[in-house]
Amino acid sequence: MRLHCAAMGPRDGPLVVLLHGFPECWVTWRNQLPALAAAGFRAVAPDMRGYGGSEKPRGVEQYRIEKLAQDAADLIPALGREQADLVGHDWGGAVAWRVAMWHPARVRKLVILNSPHPQQLSRAMRTLRQLRKSWYIFFFQLPWLPERLLTPGRLQYLFRRFTARKGAYEQAEIAANIDAVREPEGPLNYYRAALRYVPRRWEPVRARTLVIWGERDPFLGDELARPDARWVPDARVERIASASHFVQADAPDEVSRLLVEFLR
Repeated sequence: MRLHCAAMGPRDGPLVVLLHGFPECWVTWRNQLPALAAAGFRAVAPDMRGYGGSEKPRGVEQYRIEKLAQDAADLIPALGREQADLVGHDWGGAVAWRVAMWHPARVRKLVILNSPHPQQLSRAMRTLRQLRKSWYIFFFQLPWLPERLLTPGRLQYLFRRFTARKGAYEQAEIAANIDAVREPEGPLNYYRAALRYVPRRWEPVRARTLVIWGERDPFLGDELARPDARWVPDARVERIASASHFVQADAPDEVSRLLVEFLR
């Protein structure tokens, strides 16, 4: 799998891999990349498969979570390292959880932004409250219609409507994210594969874990922020009351500070 990456920081610095969510690309980390680089880290943010400059395989099966996690795990030795710190937001968080579970030797520390542990999300999806918040997941299962409706105008509305801070995304950044999903079949197949190919294998996360949670998240219940200690025994949660689901854009300085402090 060929993945386009943006990178900053000294080549010999500790490696940090940052995984974006939907419907974004590496640009979502535009504030955290220079902050990590200034702290001496080698920060690398790939476009995940199906997005931006990365390969876009066809078919729902190509977006199974096992394949997405393998991409992230394989990226680390491709960058010349045996291990890295892993940071993930939204779908990037879902992938990062699985890398820490299934490829533990690749992960030194784990940081998750507004992405619940998969076991918790699975339980929550049995409740009416979370089902109402996650209605779009089921809409995305339809053929062709979601692709037709995922227009630049609607995506621009999403970024403007669901961020908590005015100007959280500049117009050029919104345009870059929209361009990254100009072929929406791949990004939508993340959701389709999630319901068709449910993994049955769970492993505890042994890496030290930091969860950063924007409390004004319209898509995820706030109770999902803290992972179950049985599955993530070494976890710390930092809540940001003023931030939305897009916490790294709403509170860029605070998120960058937390990342640098935790990863040092």
